[in-house]
Amino acid sequence: MDENVNTVHITKPLTSPRIVELLDEYPNLKVITCSPSVYKRTSDTYIEALKGIEIEVKVQYDWGAKSKSQGAEFKVLKLSNKGLKPKEIAERLDISLNRVYYLLKKSKASFDNRKRKHNHGAVKRLKSEGLSAKEIALELDIPLRSVYYILNKK
Repeated sequence: MDENVNTVHITKPLTSPRIVELLDEYPNLKVITCSPSVYKRTSDTYIEALKGIEIEVKVQYDWGAKSKSQGAEFKVLKLSNKGLKPKEIAERLDISLNRVYYLLKKSKASFDNRKRKHNHGAVKRLKSEGLSAKEIALELDIPLRSVYYILNKK
């Protein structure tokens, strides 16, 4: 018996025994909610009788899985756009790192989470300035093979 509950959701049509059971279990009952299909299968006589004792029977349509992220998609995307790394976002929002990656992928955000050994931007910039691969390797003090890898990467 729970005296604090005044709203109950049912998944089976109301019957006389079911109504008595609900009233015994929840003495302060004011609202009974159910799906549209359950409401259609419930007798109008029972619905009118419950109205007579000031208990309302309402259709509540809550189908489908609820979002587990509770709006975190927007927070994750906002923090990612500010330049935070996924690990920092996970710590700040107190969610798992996998969840951050999932939400970023779901929002189709572009992010670069790899730490690079060499500055790819500098290599490409020097190439656009007309330097050869060998000159870039000498200037940035990186292996020639790495320069070719960066330049040939799509």
